[in-house]
Amino acid sequence: MPEVFVGAGSNIEPRKHLGAGLRALAEHFGLLRLSPVYRNSAVGFEGEDFLNLVISFETEAPVGAVAAVLARIEADNGRQRGEAKFAPRSLDLDLLLYGDVAGMVDGIELPRDEITRYAFVLKPLADLVPDQAHPVLGRSYAELWEEFDDTRHPLERVAGDFAAEVAL
Repeated sequence: MPEVFVGAGSNIEPRKHLGAGLRALAEHFGLLRLSPVYRNSAVGFEGEDFLNLVISFETEAPVGAVAAVLARIEADNGRQRGEAKFAPRSLDLDLLLYGDVAGMVDGIELPRDEITRYAFVLKPLADLVPDQAHPVLGRSYAELWEEFDDTRHPLERVAGDFAAEVAL
């Protein structure tokens, strides 16, 4: 079964919305693995800080079906499609990786290019699967993080057990 990785973030009641998103993902896909949670300032606009993490799970569902579930969970948490690209978010769930698939699948480009562009995506991914290789670049996420310039978007690790806190 392919392992799927999803980037999750929120800056509108983030603990509430991330918790609801995690519970909904667990209902749909079963066992989840979670990276540490990081706080970072908004990127591309002035706004409240975001909480971000990466979630993984295994599924036989095709890429399009996974994306549809993610969109439904976002909508259930107040996410309105058509918002500005850089805007506050109640819940943002981005399909980052689907196994080692590379290319356009069901209208989704995999792996998602944000992996190597944003600290709030790459660092949690490197924490979760440091030795796993990026399907296009062939380099481990730990290596990619080591070379990443994180001074533009510094992260602060959120203390505690987030999974327990949101009662998965």
